[in-house]
This record gives sequence, structure tokens and C-alpha cells, in this order.
Amino acid sequence: MLDRAFSARRTQPHSLFDVPTSSAVSDVSPDAESADLLADESKTKKPHLYVLASNYMSRLGLVKSPCLCLSLCLLLSVFMLFSLMLNSRSFVCLSSYDPISRASFFGLDGLDSDFGSLGVPWCRSKQGKTVEWTSKDLVKGLEEFVPIYETRPIKNNMHGMGFDHSFGLWFIAQWLKPDIMIESGAFKGHSTWVMRQAMPDTPIISLTPRHPEKYLKKGPAYVDENCTYFAGKDFVDFGSVDWERVLKKHGISDFSKVLVFFDDHQNELKRLKQALKAGFNHLIFEDNYDTGTGDHYSLRQICDQFYIRGGGHSCFKDSDEARIRSKRKKFWEKAVDIDELCGPHEAWWGVSGEMRDNFNHNNTPISYGEHFQNSRFVESILDVYWELPPAAGPSLTHQTRYDPARAPTPIVEDGRYRMFKRLGLDRLERSVFNGYTQMVYLRISKPET
Repeated sequence: MLDRAFSARRTQPHSLFDVPTSSAVSDVSPDAESADLLADESKTKKPHLYVLASNYMSRLGLVKSPCLCLSLCLLLSVFMLFSLMLNSRSFVCLSSYDPISRASFFGLDGLDSDFGSLGVPWCRSKQGKTVEWTSKDLVKGLEEFVPIYETRPIKNNMHGMGFDHSFGLWFIAQWLKPDIMIESGAFKGHSTWVMRQAMPDTPIISLTPRHPEKYLKKGPAYVDENCTYFAGKDFVDFGSVDWERVLKKHGISDFSKVLVFFDDHQNELKRLKQALKAGFNHLIFEDNYDTGTGDHYSLRQICDQFYIRGGGHSCFKDSDEARIRSKRKKFWEKAVDIDELCGPHEAWWGVSGEMRDNFNHNNTPISYGEHFQNSRFVESILDVYWELPPAAGPSLTHQTRYDPARAPTPIVEDGRYRMFKRLGLDRLERSVFNGYTQMVYLRISKPET
């Protein structure tokens, strides 16, 4: 049963990975209670090590001897550095010709930064449920998936899914074990191939304007024998399909056992409403673009709200956020600075205050009030929201596109090179890690009355 994939035991979404935050602000909401917590930070904040050492030496009377004090401090520093080297889980060898990696490794670009008062906006579910799988399950899945991925028929899937999202789709499909899988948007067929690796005998329905077989004339593509294609002259948009009739032909009557995968660059709010109307519960959105980026309105953008941890933005050009965004723009290709984030009248939601749709062909300006109501609707139907974390940290994969400050903690964290190598991730080309856009898995149901 698909319901085995969920548990109400964990009420906080981030508890799955124990995501660290770089400041107290990122863990609280901007309300009166938060203000009290921030005001009392000095009461709970642990003193720095050098303060404790200084106090201890003062009691011993050592500070009266500056030379002895300095010697002890230097000795303590050397000991701590040596201890760190011995106890580190793994050291990453970084090329001196790779300034991005070296900067990332030594923290010069603020790898762990979450923009201070900002972080990763995480959509709130109705009952606080999250997925049942754990970080250990993801690591085990990576070990199994890497050799599968190496056999992919489309080696260069430019403009399509890279390694991270391929793994996410494979892992979720294999875990849920649906009776049938539907994909909206197939391109050359890579996602169809991924689903087939996860579920060798499960029927697939693929909706895509151009049939993948057309790409075979120019290069590698994948066409599945056990897939029903609504493509080319037979193409039908997801929202226009009579799903009850189509699924009945496949012997499917229980829509809770259907997995729907969207990689069609359409307004995700529109797709969410269409899926809800059809009666589907399990959805995956491949391109869950962050605020200020992408060619369509995404779940990540919708849930980016002031009342949600990690949500809400400022267009004030002298703010800390503006300064940090400007700095991170130098390191990460898809990082967004204030000028890109904010549109007319300081509209930051969506993309500069626009609800984008249809590969950025339709752009509709919306007010913050509309944006806010969209988030409340999503919350009213949302049972589970889970963003796929990056497969590995940027100092391991050498990716430079997405900003790690706006993504969940990687499955294989920076510094864990031994694990990275043991899983076989070091055998993959660096370019396959540059396609991460916060893929998200949802479970939805009709609003509670």
C-alpha cells in the first residue's frame, strides 16, 4: 500500500535530515514570541571557547604572565588543529586550480549560510506528516542507483534531468510501488527510462507534445514498449484527459495507487488543482524553482511566505539580505540578487511579482494578497511536502549552479569524500550534478470540511 510511505510520528519536516541553521533567526517566525526569543539570545548563547579558556586561566592567575599565557594559547591552538585532522571523517582533496571548490571547502563563500533571517521555505502540511524514508534509506538508494544510472541510454541529457532528479524519481517510484505511473513531459524519454528502471513491469502513460521517437533520428532517445503515449498528433494536455476512462482501460480504479510526475514547465498551482480534481494523491514536480528563478510558478515560490520558516524577502538594497545575495551571486550561477529578485513596487514573490506559465510564454502579474491566498490553498490540500536534497555537497560534486544555501542538506555532506567515493559518485561527470532545482514530492487530498 502506498500509505506505508507516510508517518505522523515526525511533526517537523526538517527533522528528517536535522538541517542545521546558521543563526537563531532562521528557526523562528517573525512574531512577538520570536522577538522575545531573539531578545533573550544572550541568555542562552554558549560562550566561545576562548572566553572559557581566558576565564579559567584568570582563576589560575596565568594572565598575569603574558608570555606563559601566549604560549599556552598557541599550544592549545596546535592541539585543536591536530585533533581536528585526526578526527575528521574525511578530507577532500581540492585542486589549487579550482577556486570555487577551495572557497567552498574553507567556507569563504558562506556554504552554510541561510541568508541570516532567511533559509529554505518548507510548505506546511495539514497534519504535520512527512515521508517515512530516512537519510540512511537515501544513502542505500544512491549506492544501488549509481550503477543503474551509468547504463542510461541518453548520456548527454542537456535541457533534461541530471543525476540528482533522476535518482529522486527512481527512489520515490521504487519506494511507493504504484500500480501505474503518469508523466507529463517526456522530452527524449530519459524520465520514462528512469521510471522503467524503478518499476520494470508497471504501465506508464506519457503525455508529451513531441514523441520521443522523433529524437531518435538525431541521436540517443528512449521509447518504452509498455508505455501508452499521448504524443505528437495524439497529444492531450494533462488537464484535458478523461482520467477515469483512460485508467479504466488499464484496470486502475484506485487513484491512490497512481504516481504522477510533472516535468512540463507549467504553472504548478494549475497542475495541482487539475490533479486534485482528477483524484490523484501522489505527485512529483521536477522543476520546483526557487523564488526569482524559473519559467513557471512553482510550489517553492508559493510556499515562500513571511509566516513560513525561511520564507519572505526584502527589497531594501542596504539590507543584510541584499549584501549576502550580491556576494553569493559571484559563486553560484542561479543565485539571485536584489535587482533580479524584485520587480515593480518591490514585488519579490513568484518571479518579480509574476505568476509564470507555459515555459515563460504567459506571465501574469499578481499581488502579494493573491500570492498569499495561493499558499493558504496549498496548505489546505497538502498532506506531505518533501524536497529532494542534493545527492552530495558542492565541494564534492563541483557544481556551481544552484545556491546550496537555498537547498536542503545534501545526502552526502561536504567533507565526506570517502562515502562519496564508496557510493561511486566520483565516477560520474561533474556536469550531471548541475541540474538540481529542488524536485518535490507531494501527497494531497481534498480540503477538510
